[in-house]
Amino acid sequence: MGRLENKIAVVIGAGQTPGETIGNGRATALRFAQEGARVVCVDRSAESASETLAMIEADGGQGLLVEADVTREDACLRVVEVVEAGYGRIDVLHNNIGIGSGDGGATSMTEEVWDRIFATNLTSIMFLCKHALPGMRARGSGVITNISSVAAVCSVGIVAYKTSKAALNAYTHALATANARFGIRANVIMPGLMNTPMAIEGNVAAGADRETLIARRDAQVPLGGKMGSAWDVANAALFLASDEAGFITGVNLPVDGGQSAKIG
Repeated sequence: MGRLENKIAVVIGAGQTPGETIGNGRATALRFAQEGARVVCVDRSAESASETLAMIEADGGQGLLVEADVTREDACLRVVEVVEAGYGRIDVLHNNIGIGSGDGGATSMTEEVWDRIFATNLTSIMFLCKHALPGMRARGSGVITNISSVAAVCSVGIVAYKTSKAALNAYTHALATANARFGIRANVIMPGLMNTPMAIEGNVAAGADRETLIARRDAQVPLGGKMGSAWDVANAALFLASDEAGFITGVNLPVDGGQSAKIG
């Protein structure tokens, strides 16, 4: 029996940026399905999410596809309504969404960039949780896992992304403390430098040499001098979603090869 057997898991951001590797959301959706969950693949790109669902079904798993731009509250409500109508409940809500395009330093920030990054990285998750929580509370159980970043606690030059992820950590802490009495657990995963399409392909498209970029990122990772992969995030997400983590809530878990632990 799988570790998520008969669970209903909603993965927000189950598609991915095109590239040579696999993204965190897709890897997590696949891992959840491999462990017995029925996975609802949610993404603003129906094409990319459908590729993820096809991979799940090809491996013998089950799931649904929901196209949604979760920066809008009505779309977040619709996601929850579709899942509850189709499966009756949400056992695991996994929020794997985040952007940083256009970000910069404090004196170059624009209102448009700031608002767009916060709408995606924080407000969307708040609305998804707002509408998923009543059903979880009524059933007395549920798991919420939010994907943050070690940027929340490390020194980086991108202000809006860092601030939004630090705020997501604080929001998740509030979720955990307010909902523990309902049997609901809420935790954060903070990925470090990962070899994923979102991390690599945009820089390559902007003119960076792929091998040089990968070598530079690898060199910043204390553990083995090599970036992690999306499967590292997926495995951490599987643990937090499973009953093995049944006494864990309010945790910020770095998955970063020791990057956030390096001082000096």
